[in-house]
Formats: sequence, structure tokens, C-alpha cells
Amino acid sequence: MTTLVVILRDTLLDNHRTDGPAGCWPGWPVAGARCGRAGFLWARWPDLLVLLWLWVSTKPNLQTPIATASGNPWLLVVNAPWIPQLGIQFHLALDGLSLILLLLINILGIMAVAASWRSVQERVGFFHFNLLWILAALTGVFLAVDLFLFYFFWEMMLVPLYFLIGIWGHENRIYATLKFFLFTQAGGLLMLLAILGLYVIHGQTTGVYTFDYQALMNTALSPNTAVLLMLGFFAAFAVKLPVVPVHTWLPDAHTEAPTAGSVDLAGLVLKVGAYGMMRFLILCSPQPR
Repeated sequence: MTTLVVILRDTLLDNHRTDGPAGCWPGWPVAGARCGRAGFLWARWPDLLVLLWLWVSTKPNLQTPIATASGNPWLLVVNAPWIPQLGIQFHLALDGLSLILLLLINILGIMAVAASWRSVQERVGFFHFNLLWILAALTGVFLAVDLFLFYFFWEMMLVPLYFLIGIWGHENRIYATLKFFLFTQAGGLLMLLAILGLYVIHGQTTGVYTFDYQALMNTALSPNTAVLLMLGFFAAFAVKLPVVPVHTWLPDAHTEAPTAGSVDLAGLVLKVGAYGMMRFLILCSPQPR
């Protein structure tokens, strides 16, 4: 157990060991400054190959509706109870839209490592740990079809981005980090209220309390309630996209972020706002019955 703690400490904090032949820890033939990069690349390539195989083997039809209450357009589904007392499931589903975005995650993730290969020389392990954390959260956002799980991954993105900009950013990185955090957190809280409102209304109407995406699509709502809930979702997606006038955090974040952070921010994180509008606002937002 002590050895495991030392390995994690040396990898994340880059306390490079010198008692072996230049390894991340004894016995590893990789230089300490390259440990985080090597681990990142080893984690990305298998994922990319699996996704390419899925694309070739399934040939997803992108003209098919993203989701319907009566059909099952998913290519792959993982569904297991998580907190059954509250109707929360670990429910992930893959369709053509998600598959494209997962491919983009892996390709841009590798490009982010290449962009930071020489520029990041301090806390290399922790830097790439945060990159992997961002990609893991984005993967969850693009696969989750339980709204509580979706919100969990949505908020998970904030922490590694906060570290990336705050630690490896430029002169005004603290200001940019706090501005980014406050804008996105405010939008996320409004979305949480909308999710909880939809959850409670569906439970009171049907007697079944669930966060399941397809079940909540059919919730009967009054026009005023539908508009209010839709605005809650829209606020979070508009901040992430971003949409005027809640876009002012973006120039500061891009300017102060390291190159890899800007790659992930522009190429992946901003896509979450558009994805949310396509998946949850247009198709899943409550409609007057």
C-alpha cells in the first residue's frame, strides 16, 4: 500500500526518482518528465482504435432521430442501478452522434498532448492527469442518458479545467479561472433546478420518480412550466456554447489557458453546449401536452 501511495505521489506531483534508470518509478524505462505523457497516450490509443472499430462495424446512420420514446436507436447500452431509492441509474448509451464526439475526444486529446510536449515541464504528471480527467468527464456527458448522471459529469468538467488554467495558465490566470468557474457554475445550478423540477413533476404525475431520459421526455407539463424548465436547461447550454451575453468568460479563458487547455476548451468543452441543445433541449425539453 505504501508503494502504491509513493507511485501516485511521484506521478502526480513529479517528484522524480533517481534511484533507477530514469523512470517514473523504479523499473519503468520512461523518463520522469515523460511519464504523464506516456500514460496519457497509452490510455488514448486503445480507446481510439475501439471507437474506429465500432464506427466501421456498426455504420451508424446519422439521419436516424437521436432518440425516440418508442424506439431504441442506441448502438450500445450500459444500464445498472446506482441509487435505486431515488430512481438514479448508471445509464450510458451510444448512438451515431455520441460516436462522432467520442472520436473527436480521443483525436484532440492526443493533439493536446503533442501541443504541450515541450511547453509543460512542471508537474507533468498532474497536468496529464487533469487532461485525462477532462476527457473522462466529456465522455460521460456524451454518453449519459440519466439526467442525474449527466449533471454529475457536467460538473466534473469544471475541476480539471480550473486546475489547468489556474496552474499552467498565464499572467491573469486566476482572474480567468474564477470568471470561468462562476459563469459555468451559475448555469449548471439553473440546469440542476430544471432537472429536479422535471423529476418531481414526473413523479407526482406518474408515481414513478426517475431521472431516465426517455421516461422524462413524455412528462405532461403546462405551457408555463414547460417554458421555465426549458429556460433552465438553455441557461447552462448557452453559457457553455457560449451565447451572447454570457460569453465574456471565453476570451479570458482562451487567452490565459495553456495550449492544451485551449485545444480542449475550443475543440471539446464548447461542443458540450451544442450537444446539450441537440440532445436535451430540442428533443428532451418538455413540451406542452
